[in-house]
Amino acid sequence: WMAPGNGACGRSRMTAAGDEIRVREARPEDFAEIDELIVAAYAHDYGPSEERGDPMRTAAGRATDFDLWVAHDADEVLLGSITTRRPGGPPLHEDFASDELDVRLLGVSPLARRRGVGAALMARVATHAKAAGFRAVALKTAPNMAGAHRLYDALGFTRVPERDGLWIGGVRQFGLYTYVLPLE
Repeated sequence: WMAPGNGACGRSRMTAAGDEIRVREARPEDFAEIDELIVAAYAHDYGPSEERGDPMRTAAGRATDFDLWVAHDADEVLLGSITTRRPGGPPLHEDFASDELDVRLLGVSPLARRRGVGAALMARVATHAKAAGFRAVALKTAPNMAGAHRLYDALGFTRVPERDGLWIGGVRQFGLYTYVLPLE
């Protein structure tokens, strides 16, 4: 699977402005910038968040158990980021199967919107998932994230309402939508 306009490996995409978007695994020196980018991306659409103390809120916290990916331009300016499960590692969401690569915290800088950054990140994740032997890419998203829903629909994800909700300790905490992209 590849997003339209991506190369065979899903690593890059030419934007309308001619800038090349590259996707690579994040490095520790990226973590502070990733944190700023994620905060700005979510605040741009949903307002500021006051959540503190959750280790998943920081790139360094996520990187202990999960893979982080970044999209950047030719000058190494970070444009977006996403977090994924590692093969054989714990899930990001407890109700996902071990053969589903689940993702969390897809964020695109407000200054890089509408340039294919989210699609480039998702294409790289799908390519990675298939190569690692996962049968699907799966994610949770809030009901009010209409822009994200349009992206997932355009990329071939299917909404799976019977799997909706965020579950912790087997207890449904609140409503999130579930989307799944089967890999062939």
